[in-house]
Amino acid sequence: MSDDLPGPGRPADRDGGGGSSGEGPAPASGGRSGPGSHPAPGSGSGHGPEHGAGRPDGAEPTVKLPTLDPGEPGPNSSSGAVQYAPGPGEPGAVHAGRFWSGRRVPAALTAAVCTGLAGLFLYDIAAVRTDRDAMAWRKTLADELATRHLDDVWIIVGAAVAAALGLWLLLLAVTPGERGVLPMARRGAGGVRAGLDRHAAELVLRDRAMEVAGVRWSRVKVGRRKITARATSHFRELDDVRRDLSAALDAAAAQLGLAKALGMRVHVQRSDKKA
Repeated sequence: MSDDLPGPGRPADRDGGGGSSGEGPAPASGGRSGPGSHPAPGSGSGHGPEHGAGRPDGAEPTVKLPTLDPGEPGPNSSSGAVQYAPGPGEPGAVHAGRFWSGRRVPAALTAAVCTGLAGLFLYDIAAVRTDRDAMAWRKTLADELATRHLDDVWIIVGAAVAAALGLWLLLLAVTPGERGVLPMARRGAGGVRAGLDRHAAELVLRDRAMEVAGVRWSRVKVGRRKITARATSHFRELDDVRRDLSAALDAAAAQLGLAKALGMRVHVQRSDKKA
């Protein structure tokens, strides 16, 4: 009886339990071999002339699945790597402005300096109100302001420094900052507002430039209004390399999904033979 029962090391187990060993016909596909048992892959299921017949190596056949062309994203695609025109019922792209910086460092420095000066003046005034002598630095400052004329050199220098600091603070207040973040396009008023790191965009464009035939070295700088690419070529005509490089960078820049189209400037020169 031990020869009739399959063991863990018998050939029937290694073949998936569906091979015939000459002991008798294999059970039908609708039959049960035991409680809770399931037909093994490749076993007799009516799909072949012989139960257990499949590929010689026992592997599953390869099935080709439908794929989506990267250049033609569907309407339900959430990827922003490829731009496509909005559909009939889809809102168009809205204006996406630059991100505003918090200006934490200048604000913290200005607040610290103003708080320190205000605290010194308040302490000195409170000390004078309690019949104590004023601090020496405040007496000297009051005497200097009372005796020096407006055309004095130190008065002019101090006024110039104060005006420069004031203009710097005003410039920080009216400019957005965040020059390292490029705003990305969004669709609809409730669309997600996203930004792309400038250095990451430069890396993507540089990698795309290195894929052009004939390019040996490349460097890409992404600005607020234009993209500047420099490359060297060690074979092919420079005009052909420049044309292919411009086309590749234009396509890559369009796939970044930026809110504003950037200009393109490409410089290609012959690489040094010694390099």
